[in-house]
Amino acid sequence: MLLLPALAVASLLIAGCSTASPDDKTANWSPNRLYAEAKDESNGGSYDKSVLLFEKLEGRAAGTPLAQQAQLEKAYAQYKAADAAQALSTLDRFMKLHPASPAIDYALYLKGVINFNDDLGWFSFLSRQNLSERDQKAAKESFEAFKELVSRFPASRYTPDARLRMTYIVNSLAEYEVHVARYYFKRGAYLAAINRSQAALADYRDVPALEEALYIMVRSYDALGMSDLRDDSKRVLLGSYPNSEYISNGFRPSSDPWWKVW
Repeated sequence: MLLLPALAVASLLIAGCSTASPDDKTANWSPNRLYAEAKDESNGGSYDKSVLLFEKLEGRAAGTPLAQQAQLEKAYAQYKAADAAQALSTLDRFMKLHPASPAIDYALYLKGVINFNDDLGWFSFLSRQNLSERDQKAAKESFEAFKELVSRFPASRYTPDARLRMTYIVNSLAEYEVHVARYYFKRGAYLAAINRSQAALADYRDVPALEEALYIMVRSYDALGMSDLRDDSKRVLLGSYPNSEYISNGFRPSSDPWWKVW
């Protein structure tokens, strides 16, 4: 569960002027009560209701730390309500309006998590696809948010988890290139397979997918009758992975996604 930062507990006592309409049951609520009610709705899973209450709190506590807290809480509730686009918009607005906020590290972390989970959502669960088999836009945006967090806030409580997620994303981006290379190879598009394998080798270092990239190059050059390049690729493969099972066993069967733990 994500931990929301406390910007200013004292700000809960702010007695801002109400801008609610006459038929608004929250019209006479204090900011303290409005925040508590919004948190209760969020904690109870009523994220749509909590979003509306946090929006009211933003307006009534405008210009205070409590309004900033409301923005962050709203972004989290939007994310939990499966409204990733609105959650990201809320976070971008928060970071633009409050660049010196002590909660910027959390905002970056939540932005990274939203994009990370957007690429690992329920549709991937149903289709048994992992991150490397699908579009990489969200993964790259997630990586950039985590990278900024790690760079700017190395001591943040969110940085260790961000580093782990970055490692997974890099591995998956490399796997994506290899997934495409394998697709081309199996359809007889050997030059395209070679190009995608070379792209993975050029862009990534020390990731497991590179072993298969080299194997695809060996097989593709062999299919094209380019024996010298085939042998060169095989030497690199065996030099880097002396115990490679690809040479003797060929392509591995598709494995279960990383999240399948049963």
